[in-house]
Amino acid sequence: MASILICGGAGYIGSHMVALLIERGLDVVVFDNLSTGHGEAVAGATLIEGDVRDAAALDSVFRSRRFDAVMHFCALSLVGESVRVLVAYYQSNVAGTLTLLEAMQRHGVGKLVFSSTAAVYGHPQQELIAEDHPTVPINPYGRSKRMVEQVLADAAAAYGLRAVALRYFNAAGAHPEGQIGESHDPETHLIPNVLKAALGSGAGLKVFGDDYPTADGTCVRDYIHVDDLAEAHLAALDWMQRNEGFHAFNLGNGQGFSVLQIIEAARRVTGKDIPFQVEVRRPGDPATLVACADLAREALGWQPRYREMEGIIETAWRWHSAQRY
Repeated sequence: MASILICGGAGYIGSHMVALLIERGLDVVVFDNLSTGHGEAVAGATLIEGDVRDAAALDSVFRSRRFDAVMHFCALSLVGESVRVLVAYYQSNVAGTLTLLEAMQRHGVGKLVFSSTAAVYGHPQQELIAEDHPTVPINPYGRSKRMVEQVLADAAAAYGLRAVALRYFNAAGAHPEGQIGESHDPETHLIPNVLKAALGSGAGLKVFGDDYPTADGTCVRDYIHVDDLAEAHLAALDWMQRNEGFHAFNLGNGQGFSVLQIIEAARRVTGKDIPFQVEVRRPGDPATLVACADLAREALGWQPRYREMEGIIETAWRWHSAQRY
């Protein structure tokens, strides 16, 4: 039975990855400092508390068993915060990955799936963003992820690391059985905040800008279900068995939904009124961000199962209604 180390596996996307791997019969070890993750979300996996910047802790984990591959979800990931505390972002996202790569090399583990982001592209220069779009990130978060991608490409050339970077667009939704879902503090993602407004909790829903050059004036984004992201990681593991080197793939649905469309879809799913307040635009928010994910479909054989917004929101609503953690 294959054994996979999931760094950052107690977080939102990582915990859904853990659930899928366990479902498929793989042995899973989660390594997480629990600064933003939830130990309750990884029941059924071995959980080891530790930080990827701690070389001794990593050595201990790698000595505990033989891992076939590592999935790396650890990161600080708030764009605005990355501008204010940029050193912490480079320490966590870049230096932490370097420490992990050194440990992998010491212990002979040569496969890594890396959690990257569409933020590596910066401002879109075309309607659909493909992998050959210029990578000109506009904030420390995006730059830290792009730096790691460059490190992985260098490591692939220098000592044969096999690595895949998966550039997520907007992760959304929850496990269909409602046992795990999205819980951040503070919560900055649109769909959880929309559902909190439907429940009458949270600080109040804000729509940042209604004067963009889009059909209804609000920002348009590409939303991909978190379980579809997990399936892509599993496909990337298989890809690395057959392909050497470093490769990057976009993960998105290839269609965009505006903020107001999300709110309206949530109203239909929940049957509840969702009040919101329009605020001024946030600096650096592009009008539209939509993925071209053809390469992942062709190379990885991956297809997102959740294409309709209501289906994605329904799974998130099931979890938020239960408020499990």
